[in-house]
This record gives sequence, structure tokens and C-alpha cells, in this order.
Amino acid sequence: MPIAVDIDVMLARRKMSVGELADRVGITPANLAVLKNGRAKAVRFATLAALCEVLRCQPGDLLRWEAEEATVAEATEATGVTSDG
Repeated sequence: MPIAVDIDVMLARRKMSVGELADRVGITPANLAVLKNGRAKAVRFATLAALCEVLRCQPGDLLRWEAEEATVAEATEATGVTSDG
């Protein structure tokens, strides 16, 4: 999936456990693990807002876009432009 989840990074920065974060956000540790491990198909804005509030961060600190290899290869073929110039 091209969206990567960096909750582990913020947990480490805040010296907080998954269980503590789940309790403070109001979700189950199992649901937090699904999100944290990148297996979630969606996240509610209310949950994202709660995560940001508890972790004192911005949504972009938790989520980032990564190009998939197939997407990069297709773009290169379509445009003839490579990343090396």
C-alpha cells in the first residue's frame, strides 16, 4: 500500500507504549495494531485527530505516501523520464 504509517516513530519519540496510546485515544490495542502495522484500509478523521492530540503531532507525522514500484515503473515507461535524469 502506498500509504505508510509511522505511529511507531512517534511512540518512540514520546516514550509511550501501544497500550497506553490505545487507552488514551479510546481504541482497542488490536485496532491500533492493525493501523500501526499498515493493515488498515481506512482511518476515521476522529481517530486520526485523537492520535495527533495524544502524540502532540501533525497527521503528516503519522502518515506518508510512498510510491509503489509498479507505479514508478509505469510512469517511467509512459514518460521516458528516469529518476537519474
